[in-house]
Amino acid sequence: MPGSITCTPVFATESSRLIAPVFSDREHVRLRLDSDLHRSARAKPAVVPARPALTPSSHYEIFRREYTIGCLSMTRYRLRAFDRTDRRSSPRQLAITGITTMSINVSVGKAEQDRALWLSTIAFTVCFAVWTIFAIIGLRIKSELGLSDFEFGVLVGTPILTGSLSRLVLGVWADQRGGRFVMFVSMLMGAAATFLLTFAYDYPTFLLAALGIGVAGGSFPAGVTYVSKFFPPEKQGTALGIFGAGNVGAAVTKLLAPMVMVAYGWEAVAQIWALALVVLAFVFYAFTKDDPDLIRRRAEGCQAEPLSAMLVPLRNLQVWRFSLYYFFVFGGFVALALWLPHYYVEVYGLDIVTAGALAAAYSIPGSIFRIVGGRYADTHGARKVMYWALIGSVACTFVLSYPATRYVVQGVDGPIAFSLALGFVPFTVIAFALGFFMSLGKAAIYKHIPHYYPDRVGVVGGVVGLIGGLGGFVIPIAFGIMNDLLGVWTSCFMLLFVISAVSLTWMHFAIRAMDKKAHPELDRPQYLPELEALRAELETLRKASDAAPARRPVGRSAAPAPAE
Repeated sequence: MPGSITCTPVFATESSRLIAPVFSDREHVRLRLDSDLHRSARAKPAVVPARPALTPSSHYEIFRREYTIGCLSMTRYRLRAFDRTDRRSSPRQLAITGITTMSINVSVGKAEQDRALWLSTIAFTVCFAVWTIFAIIGLRIKSELGLSDFEFGVLVGTPILTGSLSRLVLGVWADQRGGRFVMFVSMLMGAAATFLLTFAYDYPTFLLAALGIGVAGGSFPAGVTYVSKFFPPEKQGTALGIFGAGNVGAAVTKLLAPMVMVAYGWEAVAQIWALALVVLAFVFYAFTKDDPDLIRRRAEGCQAEPLSAMLVPLRNLQVWRFSLYYFFVFGGFVALALWLPHYYVEVYGLDIVTAGALAAAYSIPGSIFRIVGGRYADTHGARKVMYWALIGSVACTFVLSYPATRYVVQGVDGPIAFSLALGFVPFTVIAFALGFFMSLGKAAIYKHIPHYYPDRVGVVGGVVGLIGGLGGFVIPIAFGIMNDLLGVWTSCFMLLFVISAVSLTWMHFAIRAMDKKAHPELDRPQYLPELEALRAELETLRKASDAAPARRPVGRSAAPAPAE
């Protein structure tokens, strides 16, 4: 392997400032190297034998030898200590030691970045398509097994639930073993469970297969960990936005699976989807390489950190605040994608085919707009984009939550009756606008995570994804409960309005608290600055008058002293 070696004397004097020996009666001397070398040595000073003991008059020499072999750079610092009691005598070597530091220079080219990004996005698209497969084939399974609506809901929601719960485990594993390997394994496990689905014969076995299919949806934090390592912070928002657009896999299933199921049966859908996932898993693993951070850790011999250390960021309230945001923007997005066909049929009287096409049309742009959100997060800042997302969502859900109402106003010539309700076209436009704002929020949240937790992207991203996935499982159930309790079709949007308003309020006050902590002057009164300046000037005059000595009144003489 090609390499180069250089040797340079970097220090030689009798009065060392870079090396400060600590003399003691013990048979060792602790050498503290300069700050750069001290950090490279991981803050562990070298301990070397002293034969005989060094004296303050000793002469020191340091040589630095640099090795470059491929992407591996090593630096060998070598110390020699001499004692010269008489200038005419030859120096006597007292001690010799050395410290080797090592650094890895892993360069990533544009081609490698693009390959990692686009292959990861395609792989995640297929994973998402498999994750939502029961939205189509579950209808045929329901009729074959004679399932109730509750049993059907559990069957459809089981992959969503297990995929969400597995995201934390897979996220931790991705931080330890690398996102590329974890994503490859999760794809193979999801493909095996999908293929074994065709051998299920009763409701419990279908639920068991659904548990395994959920692992395909759990690959998201592994992909986020992998992709984020290839891009600098100023480009991570766009890259993760493109990767997150793999949510469009749900629309792929809704568009293609019905045609395959009608022509060949639901078993063919499961087998074709499983085969596609296996092929993409091997293509992904063959044409990508490990992320630069994992390569560096392997070359340096760094061991994976224990689970307790990986979970330390979960103590931060900020992580759970991000999770609430994602519970709304991702969980609410998935819930609406599942709920909208039912809503269109019941409220506007559309047929199931048209309602399903509108739901698919809602999912596709809502996923692609995530790329726009990532781009905006890079150019305008993730915090500003998050404000846009939540403010827009609050406005949209407020309008959508207003139920159809009939008013009667007492007019001059008698009562005047009129109704206020959203028509089909305005509802569709505002619902699509809501999906757009949710997509901006999804991209902004995952732009925050590598910024605040660059070494814990898998863990933090796994927890945030877990809570968001739980939203996709819990919120549709809450929609049904709200309908039963209130008897109003727009109650689903009332729930989303409350969640988005709480998220916006919490985010605003948390950001204000952080700004005041970083800039204490913001905590001072900001209203009527002229009055505050006048108050400060009066306070200065008051202090000056208190400090001045008391003056004798003008025109009066002091009273004569009493005679004795």
